[in-house]
Amino acid sequence: MARAVGINHIALEVGSIDEALAFYGRLFEIELRGRIAGMAFVDMGDQFIAFAERSERQPDRERHFGLVVDDREAVLDAARAAGVEIFGGNSFRDPWGNHVQVVAYQDIQFTKTSGILRGMGLELEKTEAAQRELRDKGLS
Repeated sequence: MARAVGINHIALEVGSIDEALAFYGRLFEIELRGRIAGMAFVDMGDQFIAFAERSERQPDRERHFGLVVDDREAVLDAARAAGVEIFGGNSFRDPWGNHVQVVAYQDIQFTKTSGILRGMGLELEKTEAAQRELRDKGLS
C-alpha cells in the first residue's frame, strides 16, 4: 500500500486573489510562483499555497490547516495588526473564514532538509522535545 509522505500544497478559497495576496503579504514575505485565471500560487520553499477565487465561501468550525513559521509571535502580531482576531493562542481566521493555526518550526516534528533551509535563507533549530519526538519515531 502507498504511504502519504508529506504535503505539496494546500488550496484556500478566497473572495479575491489580489486581496488575499495583500492580506497574506502583511503577514509573510510572499514569493509569487505564478497566476492563472482565478488562482495564485505562493511559494513556501519546496511547498506552496494556492489561492482559489470563489464568490461563495462559508467558514467551517473545524476545517483548518497548521502553517509552520520561523517566528510565530511575529505572525500573530502581524495578523492582529491586519485586523483579525487571534483565538486558541495560535489561531486566526483570514478575511474569507479560513482557519489558520500558526506553529513554530522549532516546536514540531515537521523538518526541512538542511539544503531546503539553506535555499530559503533560514537557520532553524528544533527544541529538545521536538528532537525527542523525531528520535522516538526513528526519524533523526
